[in-house]
Amino acid sequence: MKNSKTKMLVEGAMMLALAIVLSLITPFQKLLPFGGSITLVSMLPICIFSIKYGVAKGLGVSFLFAVFQFAQGTIKDGLFGWGLTVGMLIACIVFDYFLAYTVLGLAGFARKKGLGGWITGIVIALTLRFLCHFISGVYVFASTGKIWDDLDFVADNKYVYSLVYNAAYMVPEIILTIIVTVILFKIPQVRRLLTDEGAEA
Repeated sequence: MKNSKTKMLVEGAMMLALAIVLSLITPFQKLLPFGGSITLVSMLPICIFSIKYGVAKGLGVSFLFAVFQFAQGTIKDGLFGWGLTVGMLIACIVFDYFLAYTVLGLAGFARKKGLGGWITGIVIALTLRFLCHFISGVYVFASTGKIWDDLDFVADNKYVYSLVYNAAYMVPEIILTIIVTVILFKIPQVRRLLTDEGAEA
């Protein structure tokens, strides 16, 4: 039992570290016309951990990933220098960071239903992340006027803008994540590793 818990903690730390490294790799960023960035399937390691060990433990690791994203947003992206009011800043922190990345831990809710369950869980988790960013775009950034002049043809509709802006990077990221998930599932050794009997419910 102790060895099993140690194994889980080690794997959790490894998946978290891998997710962080992958999140820093944005090979398609310059191709996006509206901003945002497509990472090298950085959310997949968190989803895989949730698929192997269940939602409760997955949420624990995904919360730590959210903490890293918040730290990066603060240090690298200058979150506190965006000119947001206190209320908008809190909403941004909650929806763009803590909720958006913690929901990735939900990917394992259908983990025992094979490839279909893996894909369903990952799609739902990543879609929830998209919804968090969408809500933030509508209710936080639309109020600042900071980014809404980028696209004249949707600038007057905050819902359309937020949809276009966030879908531009989240949809390709979801597609890439699903493709890699299918490839990993099709490799017998990897599939056994991710579904072994040592994984706790």
